[in-house]
Amino acid sequence: MLTPLDIENKKFAKQMVNGYNVDEVDDFLDELTKDYEKLYKDSTESKAKIDELSNSIEKYKNIETTLQSTLMMAQTTAEEVKSVAQKEAEQIVKSAQNDAKAAVEDLNSQIAAKQRELEELKKQMDVYKAKMEALLISQLELLKDINKDE
Repeated sequence: MLTPLDIENKKFAKQMVNGYNVDEVDDFLDELTKDYEKLYKDSTESKAKIDELSNSIEKYKNIETTLQSTLMMAQTTAEEVKSVAQKEAEQIVKSAQNDAKAAVEDLNSQIAAKQRELEELKKQMDVYKAKMEALLISQLELLKDINKDE
């Protein structure tokens, strides 16, 4: 690509016959140089801007990749935490159920022991009543014998 300096320094061979007017050619080349210089500068700035934007895009793509990785890691961690919490909850429920079963069995055995104790006390009461009744009957017989003797 020609630079504005190349256009400005371009020299044409002069011909005497049917040649171009040197002043007009120089004026045209000056005008062309200015326009070309402006376009060349704009092109250079545009390329620099494109490079800058490309670098920015690359930077943001890297950030996006990092964010996606972080999000995936966060999702995985959240699922693991949820799974662990679910397992712990199931274990707590199972433990509570086992504790409740053990408490019920303990209470049932205490109830059975108290019922046996109650039955034993009833038997003792029946024996006591029978002895008391026998004692009262013997006392009554004794009183009757005493009354007869008098």
